[in-house]
Amino acid sequence: MSASSHEIPSVSGTLESFMTLEQFIIDHQEESQHSTGAFSRLIRDISVAAKIINRNIRRAGLLDVFGASGEINVQGEVQKKLDVIADEEIVRALRKGGECRLIGSEEQSETMSIGDDQASVGRYAVYFDPLDGSSNTDVNASVGSIFSIYHLGARNERSSTLEEVLQPGSKQVAAGYVAYGSSTMFVYTTGDGVNGFTLDPEIGEFVLSHPDIRIPDQAKMYSINEADFDDFSAGVRRYLRWLKRPDEHGYRPIRHRYIGAFVSDFHRNLITGGIYMYPKTATSPEGKLRLMYEANPLAFIVEQAGGAASDGKRRILDIVPDDLHQRTPVFIGNTDLVQELERQLEASVEAA
Repeated sequence: MSASSHEIPSVSGTLESFMTLEQFIIDHQEESQHSTGAFSRLIRDISVAAKIINRNIRRAGLLDVFGASGEINVQGEVQKKLDVIADEEIVRALRKGGECRLIGSEEQSETMSIGDDQASVGRYAVYFDPLDGSSNTDVNASVGSIFSIYHLGARNERSSTLEEVLQPGSKQVAAGYVAYGSSTMFVYTTGDGVNGFTLDPEIGEFVLSHPDIRIPDQAKMYSINEADFDDFSAGVRRYLRWLKRPDEHGYRPIRHRYIGAFVSDFHRNLITGGIYMYPKTATSPEGKLRLMYEANPLAFIVEQAGGAASDGKRRILDIVPDDLHQRTPVFIGNTDLVQELERQLEASVEAA
């Protein structure tokens, strides 16, 4: 057992070693140019906010946090009370930590600068969806939080250029998500593999439970809102029929599962193998998911786990954003399924 590991009783009563999220980051600092003390504190701040959000979700049936807040966010969507609470908790944690200079949230119309003096100017930008799939909380279904981290200029530079604010996903130094379900998991990458940590409520720590996550080669599920089938392009409709058609090797048909929360569907497919799709439609011609704080972070994670992410034509991480709330179609999961999707969409365009 390493010096940074601890022992706790297992269910059977025997002692088992475990490693917390903070210990893991410290142990791997030398392996990543971005895993500095400041970065470790930033991840800690996000994890603390996640614990508070988890507490509020677990007590949602006992507190007045169900339903709409009565406000409309910048996306034109009705905010849920838990959306507002989650956003406030993450912003509060990042402000207090002092390692973040710039914040971008789904619930805020513009980026927010942090720090009133030169000494408190951080070196990172953090973009996040505080509570993905928040409508699921009203029916006790799973939800999640998503975050994306970028490195900014020198510490003594108060302002950030547009190029720093709107960097492509390939420039991310870290990305992650928190899945609030039967257990609460914190999954993240710094570009050196993907690791998952489960919150142990007894000790109040995220503990390494899923080291070196790799998406299985054999896909089991696909996720899409098939209620919009008639609004999909001909290529997407043909691809969905292909997924359901048996093949000679027994790889297909692939089963359909759709929770309605990007994090939840993505997490299941990452663990079991599959593809998540949110294509453009007649009502959402640019797609529905946001590039900066939904598509980019999960694209970074899936690539580090051996998968792929595309907008149907190009790699998600290569898209240069022009707006904080820019939307994009998303096809993310097993590499072979994403590549087949791109092939069928291209063939559909050529045949048109």
